[in-house]
Amino acid sequence: MTASRAKGTAAETAVVRFLRDLAWPHAERRALHGNADQGDIAGIPGVVCEVKAAKTITLAAWLDELDAEIVNAHADTGVLVVKRKGTTDVSRWYAVMPFGRWCVLLNEAGR
Repeated sequence: MTASRAKGTAAETAVVRFLRDLAWPHAERRALHGNADQGDIAGIPGVVCEVKAAKTITLAAWLDELDAEIVNAHADTGVLVVKRKGTTDVSRWYAVMPFGRWCVLLNEAGR
């Protein structure tokens, strides 16, 4: 396993642990699917989670990847989880999504 793959695996595992502790007991790392990738984390119905732990942040490319994974998974929404440099505390990492997608969630939460 390459160092970069190990770093990604560690980040995904940390996110799964965090979600399980937060009341999502079915959260788990998803197996790789190549071109039909459906995100990194499964177990939250209708939601794709893509986790990144890279030195260089490339939001546009990662959000394009997330969009494709939402389609592949037939999900309702998705979130990009980006490891924050200098902390292993997952609650301090970044949750990123396009503003339009966030507005849909905001409208649904307000009903």
